[in-house]
Amino acid sequence: MSWSALRDLRNWAGHRVHPRWVRRICPVTFRLYDTATRTVRDFVPLEPGRVSVYLCGATVQGAPHIGHVRSGVNFDILLRWLNHLGYAVTYVRNITDIDDKIIAKSAEAGRPWWAHAALFESAFREGYQALGCLPPTIEPRATGHITEMITLMRRLLESGNAYEVDGDVYFDVRSFPDYGALSGQKIDAMQPAGDSVGDNRKRDARDFALWKAVKPGEPSWTTPWGDGRPGWHLECSAMAGKYLGPVFDIHGGGLDLIFPHHENEIAQSVAAGDQFARYWMHHSWVTIAREKMSKSLGNSVLVSEMAKRWRPVELRYYLGAAHYRSAIEYSAKALDEAASAYGRIESFVRHAAAASVGVETGSALYGVEAEARAGDRMPPEFTAAMDNDLSVPAALAVLHASVRAGNIALESGDHHEVARRLGEVLAMTEVLGISPLVQWGSDNNESGQLTETVDRLVRLALEQRQAARARKDFTAGDAIRDALAASGVIVEDTPAGPRWKLKGR
Repeated sequence: MSWSALRDLRNWAGHRVHPRWVRRICPVTFRLYDTATRTVRDFVPLEPGRVSVYLCGATVQGAPHIGHVRSGVNFDILLRWLNHLGYAVTYVRNITDIDDKIIAKSAEAGRPWWAHAALFESAFREGYQALGCLPPTIEPRATGHITEMITLMRRLLESGNAYEVDGDVYFDVRSFPDYGALSGQKIDAMQPAGDSVGDNRKRDARDFALWKAVKPGEPSWTTPWGDGRPGWHLECSAMAGKYLGPVFDIHGGGLDLIFPHHENEIAQSVAAGDQFARYWMHHSWVTIAREKMSKSLGNSVLVSEMAKRWRPVELRYYLGAAHYRSAIEYSAKALDEAASAYGRIESFVRHAAAASVGVETGSALYGVEAEARAGDRMPPEFTAAMDNDLSVPAALAVLHASVRAGNIALESGDHHEVARRLGEVLAMTEVLGISPLVQWGSDNNESGQLTETVDRLVRLALEQRQAARARKDFTAGDAIRDALAASGVIVEDTPAGPRWKLKGR
């Protein structure tokens, strides 16, 4: 089947979750693990039919590695599943564009802090887009919300939960009885805050900074307590409150943010009178040699480098295949295995679409469309897996079972079953964000044109091979097949005729 016909199929299916596959809102079936209660809970949104999500996004100090973009992939799967369930989702993913690390890194690079932040903000956005992450409803920058931060600090000072010393504003952790509940810690067992060394002005060494007084050469903003810049924790509380209100549904981020960042967010927001997040969702890390991937440890693998060896969709499959609460141990072998697994899905979609629709016809896609219109094409086992705390590993097992069944139907010539399985696979891959019908890459038009050119050249070679075999010149036919194999094109002879695929796909 040509890629022009596949693009027609893509246009029919839609780039995002197709309306025919959207399940109407029904009694509670979706369950999420809530870090705060340490249980898997029924998800019941604050407002029927609507869900509000806040994700701690990137601190744009440097180029993104795969540990960073795993967060984007995991929460993109959440977003797509909520969309499938019929919810209207407000999704806020912030950008931290000012903090100690950005100031230090920009000085090392010899560029203004704002230029440094803007450079890597673009790099993160490109990384998310390359991996097929749907854009957030809003992506606020911390520096655009100083007014909201001042308002929040004023509320905390008036309530007695914060105090000012020489232009610094601190949160008094002992004024908040539930401090430590999210992470399961007791205050007396906690280490001092990172900025407490040599500072005896605090009431308690564990008190954290809401506002930092200006230092020579650093950026600053004016407040009633003097010029300075915000503390990291204050930024997220202010932005979440601005766009989602005093109480919202889901707050997410990595496991490393539970303490102190999310613990501090809860303290300052709730102490100010907000209810804040109703569910806390945390994803695990990508590790190398069992250590969290990070720039500070020098063990990070940049997205830009990985994209030179694996396609973005293969990288997304790899990052999304593990359960979001499970660690991923990075290895090139594991990524190769993920690429092969995705290739099996991709190969089935190509061949099933050809069998169901017809080759080079530009038809109305009757066979596939009729099957998909029959209803929700997702197998109930897939739906059950996703409803169970986004159990993607179990969902992928269902997906691959449909692929195997579809391949058996292809071999037997059961076109009705092929179309049915194709509908299932398209629905499942769409909601996981790995649809083979999406043109992945930085230049979709150029990529599509190149693929179609290759398709036509291979088909010309296959026609010559078929002609040779028809005249019983099997030596010439085998030579054509071997030449294609040497070029990375694998030919498969089937009852429906020869099929081809790229090696490793």
